[in-house]
Amino acid sequence: MGVRVFGLPHCDTCRKALRWLERAGIEHAFVDYRAAPIPAQTLRDWADRLGGWERLVNKSGTTWRTLLPQRKNPASEPEWLLLLKEYPALIRRPVLVREDGAVTVGFSAAGYQKLFTVISAPAP
Repeated sequence: MGVRVFGLPHCDTCRKALRWLERAGIEHAFVDYRAAPIPAQTLRDWADRLGGWERLVNKSGTTWRTLLPQRKNPASEPEWLLLLKEYPALIRRPVLVREDGAVTVGFSAAGYQKLFTVISAPAP
């Protein structure tokens, strides 16, 4: 499977992303990361590819707002990993991983269009 989409099944943004992929004819698999927790090494890899933990964590949602203030400032990688293990809904949604290893978070039709645009060589 070339594209994997990680998220939550009742997330509206995840559903929009999945509908877009279906309409575009892009084969994909959906992974509910509450039902199938993401391994720590995968979370590290995503954070590295995205440019840090801040880009992987959703700070605008209800889960973040309800955290105790002392939990909102993880000082180390182990603290980030523990936070995401305890609260998987903090992971931005959806996380899309292409076959080539590219990782993106969130959804916009224009962003996905750009991500999946195939530049073809002119016909001879």
